[in-house]
Amino acid sequence: MRILWTKKSQTRFQAINSHISDEFGEQSSIKFKNRVFDFLEILQRFPELGTLEVAEKNIRGFQISKQTRIFYRINQDHISLLTFFDSRQDPKKRLG
Repeated sequence: MRILWTKKSQTRFQAINSHISDEFGEQSSIKFKNRVFDFLEILQRFPELGTLEVAEKNIRGFQISKQTRIFYRINQDHISLLTFFDSRQDPKKRLG
């Protein structure tokens, strides 16, 4: 199943990755990117891997790292990456 990134997921991924690079160095940034793309490869084969977060909207979540959670939706022919969430933020902003 193919994976489509929303504009928000692209923006959030870049912001988090930039923050990691600035605060922890390029090696940490590379590790984060590798972890995300490794997860996406697995997600293509096992779309229901994440936990169901919002059942009525079919939104699933998966903890990519200690601080970062990814949210996605399974559609008929693709998976939509909705956003990346830094878990140090206000939980009310998760899917906002």
